[in-house]
Amino acid sequence: MWWNFIGRSHRDIVEAREEWQRESDRFGSVTGHPGDRLPAPVLPGATLTPRGNPPVPQAD
Repeated sequence: MWWNFIGRSHRDIVEAREEWQRESDRFGSVTGHPGDRLPAPVLPGATLTPRGNPPVPQAD
């Protein structure tokens, strides 16, 4: 997992981060929070890859 963004691909994460940084309505707002929105950390220098699903146990 990287920060709080969830996506099916590296591009999904890049786009979510960009929208967060632009303060897109996609993420809504929190009323009553006294500070500014936290900036998203810089993406790692590698392409994020899905972790895949664990194998399903086979019944005997």
